[in-house]
Amino acid sequence: MKSIKISDKKAQILKLYTQLMRATNAVTEKMHRHLLDYKLSISQFGVIEALYHLGPLCQKDIGDKILKTSGNITLVIDNLEKRKLVKREKDPDDRRRMTVRLTASGHELIEKIFPDHSKIAHKVFSVLEPEEQNSLSLLLKKLGKANKK
Repeated sequence: MKSIKISDKKAQILKLYTQLMRATNAVTEKMHRHLLDYKLSISQFGVIEALYHLGPLCQKDIGDKILKTSGNITLVIDNLEKRKLVKREKDPDDRRRMTVRLTASGHELIEKIFPDHSKIAHKVFSVLEPEEQNSLSLLLKKLGKANKK
């Protein structure tokens, strides 16, 4: 079997991609492990966290905030609604639009979870010095913006 020859530059880029994905997976796993205690998926947590910090939003805006497609976000919200953590309401200004808001139970749950989530984030990223955190932030923004749809 023949191996594919690639340049050193391309090999470095592929290595960089692998490192980025490994770091992403490690951070994601550590950041969200505690959600299992509350029987929440990462997407469900993302929805209630967005609603907690931003207030009521339409499904499309929620999907945009947590990077989920419209079909996927509908299912996530359906499941949160079954657990009575969120509620859909018709937008009074546009009856074609549904607004999603936290219920009292949803508000109580996110207030219970978020302090630990914040502590975990601090611990995960404290391996980087503040200057490194700033540099990483700038680099990730640059990479994301350059490769946006």
